[in-house]
Amino acid sequence: MAEVQTPVVSTPAQGGASAPTPGKASSVKKKQNKRKLRNGIITVVVLAALGVGGYFLYGFLNKTEEVNTEMQTAEANFGMIQSSVQGSGSARAKESAAITLTQSGVVQQLYVNAGDVVTAGQPLYTIFSQAAQDEVASRQADLQKAQEALADLQREMSDLYKQQNNLTVRAPFAGKIVEVSKFTEGLDVSKGAKVCTLVNDRQLKLSLYFSYAYEDTISVGQEVNVSIPAVMGSFTGKVETINKVHYISPEGSDNFEVVVVFNNPGTLTEGMDATASLTAGDGSPIYPYQNGKTEYYEVRDVVTEAGGPMVSQNLLRYADVQEGDTLLVMSSDTIDEELRGYRDRIETGEKAVTNAREALEKSQEALKDFDAVAPIDGTVTSCTLTEGGEVKSGDTVITISNTTTMVVTISVDDRNIAYVKPGMGVDLMSNWGDGGSFYGVVTKIDMSLSGDSMGSGMTNYPVTLEVDNLSGTLLEGMWLSYSFVTSQSDNCIVVPMQSVKYVSLDDGETASVVFIQADSKPENAVDLDIPDLMPGETPTYPSQEDGYYAVTVETGLSDNYNVEIKSGLEGGETIFVNYFVQQAWG
Repeated sequence: MAEVQTPVVSTPAQGGASAPTPGKASSVKKKQNKRKLRNGIITVVVLAALGVGGYFLYGFLNKTEEVNTEMQTAEANFGMIQSSVQGSGSARAKESAAITLTQSGVVQQLYVNAGDVVTAGQPLYTIFSQAAQDEVASRQADLQKAQEALADLQREMSDLYKQQNNLTVRAPFAGKIVEVSKFTEGLDVSKGAKVCTLVNDRQLKLSLYFSYAYEDTISVGQEVNVSIPAVMGSFTGKVETINKVHYISPEGSDNFEVVVVFNNPGTLTEGMDATASLTAGDGSPIYPYQNGKTEYYEVRDVVTEAGGPMVSQNLLRYADVQEGDTLLVMSSDTIDEELRGYRDRIETGEKAVTNAREALEKSQEALKDFDAVAPIDGTVTSCTLTEGGEVKSGDTVITISNTTTMVVTISVDDRNIAYVKPGMGVDLMSNWGDGGSFYGVVTKIDMSLSGDSMGSGMTNYPVTLEVDNLSGTLLEGMWLSYSFVTSQSDNCIVVPMQSVKYVSLDDGETASVVFIQADSKPENAVDLDIPDLMPGETPTYPSQEDGYYAVTVETGLSDNYNVEIKSGLEGGETIFVNYFVQQAWG
């Protein structure tokens, strides 16, 4: 087939430029292809570089730290170990007294100054204080008032106890009930209420008047013959009382009274006409001016001496009773309640008296401070007084310290406190200037005060030392260092403190163990669950694969570095102490 060629029409370029020639077009195309190839190569190289860099960056960021550990061991040796106490404390005077005023005043005389040595009882000063004297007078008045109030309460309570004993009303004498009051069971009977009228009808009395002509003839105790016409009987009686009154009869005679008493056979009563005759010394009869009427020997209204709800009664009119017979019984509920109230009030009153007495004693002691003497032997360490000067309440005017014996308080923990005994000596060293040594003696161990020392878990106890200071070189406030051995063990097994580990056993108990090197498992070894190490993790304990076994031990004394092993080791064993850790970075 013949080749057909299509004619190409040439189009003028914009701007009037002529169209490229066939040679120039080929050259441009080659340049474009070359540029594309170069860009592709650059892209490949960049991607490769990024991939390699990312790989190394990932490896760097995720690289595990290399841990190199070296086991530290020691030998369980025989030796000596001491437990000691060290520390420091400040010195203070064993005795010190300060006088502080409670009221204002004016200094009248001053006998001492700061630095003076005084003895107990030596006058110090005189201060006039009207306020202090007024305070004492006021406190005395308060005490007297409180005592009087308490005495009133005690009397009232005593009356209540008496009333409590009188809740049962009894017949005061043998006789007959002639009048009764009505009471209802359960209702209150008031104190002083009339219960009944009781008469002594076992005897009767007769009041007669005789002429003063018989004044010297009639005497007390003289026998009398009593006649009662109503019963046509005669009864023998006696003169009980002679009253030298003056009864003037209508006929003008002067008469005195004679009271005659005679027994009642049971058929007589009051108000019966009766007469009596006596016999003179010459045997002649003596008759009264006129007849009289019989009376009961005694008539008494029985009243309650206490109040309370009525429980029971035995009140029948005209009933005969014997002395002590029960007439009325009342409950003690009301009085018991009152007594409880009085007990509380008396307790409050007693406290008020105690407080008032203490306040008075305090004000009296305070008054002594205005005309004071030295309370102790010592040196006046401060004095703020000047003669004629004023003082105010609350001013501490004199301080005296006895520095011949100083006191230092030290602290001993619970590991060593059992070894500290009264009388034990302790060497002390001054921390001031060129120093100086002192000797203290344990005088007091206070087991009641304890506390945790800086979170260490140890309980500390204050121990008091006394130091002789006759030379006066130990000053108050001076800091002293101390160190003394509390206990010691000789020829014992000693290991480094870090070698003793505290682990939890399978039963949950905590045990003290030491890892020893051995060819085979010892009898006293315990199995521990030691977890496998992760890459980069530091080991804690050696394993049995390393040739080390954990054996339980009993510890004893310890110092800052070593500890005594009382059981569990025989001595001479190689023991694990710790791991040294070295770190290296890639």
